[in-house]
Amino acid sequence: MTIDLVDVNITSPGRNFVTLKITTSDGIVGWGDATLNGRELAVASYLSDHLASMLVGRDEDRIEDTWQYLYRGAYWRRGPVTMAAIAAVDMALWDIKAKKAGMPLYQLLGGASRDGVRVYAHASGTDYAALANAITGYEELGFTAVRVQTGVPGLGQIYGVSSSGPGVRYDYEPAKRAADGGAAERPHEENWDTRTYLSHMPGVFARIREDFGTGLRILHDGHHRMSPIEAARFAKDIEPYDLFWLEDCTPGEDQAALRLVRQHSTTPLAIGEIFNSVYDYQTLITERLIDYVRSAVTHTGGITAMKKLLDFAAVYGIRSGIHGPTDISPVGMAAALHLDLAIHNFGIQEYMPHNAETLEVFRTSFTFDRGFLHPGDQPGLGVELDEEAAAGHAYTKAYLPVNRLLDGTVHDW
Repeated sequence: MTIDLVDVNITSPGRNFVTLKITTSDGIVGWGDATLNGRELAVASYLSDHLASMLVGRDEDRIEDTWQYLYRGAYWRRGPVTMAAIAAVDMALWDIKAKKAGMPLYQLLGGASRDGVRVYAHASGTDYAALANAITGYEELGFTAVRVQTGVPGLGQIYGVSSSGPGVRYDYEPAKRAADGGAAERPHEENWDTRTYLSHMPGVFARIREDFGTGLRILHDGHHRMSPIEAARFAKDIEPYDLFWLEDCTPGEDQAALRLVRQHSTTPLAIGEIFNSVYDYQTLITERLIDYVRSAVTHTGGITAMKKLLDFAAVYGIRSGIHGPTDISPVGMAAALHLDLAIHNFGIQEYMPHNAETLEVFRTSFTFDRGFLHPGDQPGLGVELDEEAAAGHAYTKAYLPVNRLLDGTVHDW
């Protein structure tokens, strides 16, 4: 059998998704996630205009060979657009192989290493009262781990913080769409002041520990906003509150910057959601400068590449913390869950439930139970795109926000 058809689907059930469909000569269909938030059409074009014709006629069973063919054959390697496109092809081929075997994908990756996958929820609020209300709601659902983000006095809307009131489902989508009242041609701009943030956040963690005790796993995302020395100070200041991890405390492009943070603090560190290859991690892993790998399967070359990255990390005692917000489609989420279930060095999985509109387009088999997910036992990834439903949601341009310091300088998220 060979690859017969390659189709790219762009749909927007509340937000934009790019999904690859590969059909074999005997009619087996595999799905892959190619969503790159705010740059969706770039990946869609890469797939339809460049890769599709290269894939038709290839043996769908030769997954490793196809991965190397697409990665090395392009000459221009790495980068989020290239790696998201390769990831979609890789996921679709693994989906096909597992369907042909009549097994859920995790069985082909070595079988289950655990019964379920611990996930963390996103609790946020513009002030502490709203944040505490969100944490309480997640605890009642059975979550044992939450990422906490909160407003900072005087800064207005902040990336990663929902402005919804207490008791409202966290459904924050930072990419603003023209259809939802966002700017049609340019990103929304937000203000940021690191000094105020550094003074405010330790007190928030102190109150959480006082109100919720020591059993709750607390995670926090710095969104790359701190310089290395600021990150070192912050990681040291929050040590008494026993965070599960501090994520993206400083921009990771300069891998050596994490050495400074490590020298000053024992707070566990996670990084990598904007990385897209094992080479972005080489120093971080070999020098044990991080504790958790945060890449998404969708943005890091797919299941083949992510499995190799996590096996490399395992040699150094570093665990997984795969990226999983709602700009990863249910297809990409399923791929992550199959890896999570199979690998030995699993840490935790990010989980933002997709909204009802999205789940009308993507039919899923993964299940949630008291803080744990399972990918299900359907053959393949266990997710199918309803193309008729997808056609009812046209693409609409959307951008992630841009941050500026109070003096007007463009800053990290």
